Amino acid sequence: MNKSTASRMRDLGAFGLAGFAAAAVLFSVAQFVSAFFATASAPLVAMGSVFIDLTPPWLKDFAIATFGTNDKLALFISIGVIAAIAAVLVGILARRSYALAATCIVVLSVAIGTAVLSRPATGVVDLTPTILGSVAGLAALRWLTALASKARPPVPGGTPVPGASRRNFLIGTAVSLMGAAVATGVGKSLATARNVADAARSALGLPPAAVTAPPPPANAQIELAGMPKFITPNKDFYRIDTALSVPRINPSEWSLRVHGMVEKEFTMGFEELLAEDLVESYLTLTCVSNPVGGQLVGNAKWLGYPLRLLLERAVPRDGADMVLSTSIDGFSASTPLEVLTDDRMALLAVGMNGEPLPLEHGFPVRMVVPGLYGYVSATKWVVDLEVTRFAEKAAYWTTRGWSDRGPIKLSSRVDVPRSFASVPSGKVVMGGTAWAQTRGISKVQVQIDEGDWQDTELGAEASVDTWRQWRYEWDGGSTGNHVVSVRAFDGDGTMQTSEKADPVPDGASGWQRVQFSVE
Repeated sequence: MNKSTASRMRDLGAFGLAGFAAAAVLFSVAQFVSAFFATASAPLVAMGSVFIDLTPPWLKDFAIATFGTNDKLALFISIGVIAAIAAVLVGILARRSYALAATCIVVLSVAIGTAVLSRPATGVVDLTPTILGSVAGLAALRWLTALASKARPPVPGGTPVPGASRRNFLIGTAVSLMGAAVATGVGKSLATARNVADAARSALGLPPAAVTAPPPPANAQIELAGMPKFITPNKDFYRIDTALSVPRINPSEWSLRVHGMVEKEFTMGFEELLAEDLVESYLTLTCVSNPVGGQLVGNAKWLGYPLRLLLERAVPRDGADMVLSTSIDGFSASTPLEVLTDDRMALLAVGMNGEPLPLEHGFPVRMVVPGLYGYVSATKWVVDLEVTRFAEKAAYWTTRGWSDRGPIKLSSRVDVPRSFASVPSGKVVMGGTAWAQTRGISKVQVQIDEGDWQDTELGAEASVDTWRQWRYEWDGGSTGNHVVSVRAFDGDGTMQTSEKADPVPDGASGWQRVQFSVE
């Protein structure tokens, strides 16, 4: 590389770095200011939320299969990488024309503002973070590109540029990046300090249940290393939803509107809900995106008010067959009306495993419904219930190609041994879980290699709405690779289907096969 080319590359690098630093200032200032406005006023949150809304089912499944519950972190990183590349290109463009580069930033700001206003819980005032961030970003770009211009290599035969100019540019860039980092950190701290929902949750004392759930039988838990807890701790419970940033809801300001095809529309506040006769119920939730043998399943003890009693108060009209539940962030789910009015324990939940709902699991109020995948029933941060008809309304995921009813499929899983695990020769103890909410599990069988199917030892059943654990002792075979397959039977004796199906449009199916080796 000759000196001319090297000098040009350094020049481009300087302007690209100026663009990157200016973008860091833009987003950090917007992040800082967003602490005083709605959560979705932060540019990355607004843009990411719009991206999630536009995500086709196949891409959603790919993200969950690849990143699991870290899918939102992966989205943030992806947006950050794309924004960084775009910022570098804008900086390079500013080398030729600051006006064109500034126009690109203004166009980006308009796109961000549009994304902010598209969120259900935002208004015009929530454009403030984007506006102030854009002004700061434009100012930073003007300043840094001016410094970069002074530090440019001289033209042949021109006067050499003083080293101080280059140092000034580097110092200006460093100051901009450090300022951006400080603003981001302070903004996050302010958002945490101003999170009235977190403070209210910490201070909330749940009322005692009018109907308590008996403790699960002692032998519901299979004692085997590697087995999941029968009751999933809140911190370990899977989280799959469309909220890129957890909504912050002050329970004193929360209300639920019940309306639509009903005789008596009404609105209920949080204190009114807590004053009702609450009940406890154990229930296993399952995500429709869970692949065969996947981990997007969890079991908890829920505290809440039966939805059938809530709907009895509203008196649904003849012809209604669906309840459209809507979250404060705009997500919606279509639940068959008969499921919410039969004798199953569908709850408007306020508690999870003996404490108020965690913020990320729907605080202050969410829905939990036995027998249905969460995308058609388990609405978090719920604020609206509309009694309507499937023929007239469609929910968030059903408009994206998913089934509108979503009954959970009979499923089973091998938890021990893990795929491709090595186990010592001799007796091999296996274990796993199976679920068929509202029907229960009557039998689980395993097949080693191509041998006969064998019945397993079942843990005790807590209820037909929870998963059931199983255990099997294998005397062992020859060293080398082996395969264990599993299938379950529900309470009616129906066998789990072996037919393979992808999660889209109504949940995965098939028998799990786990390969392991005996040493």
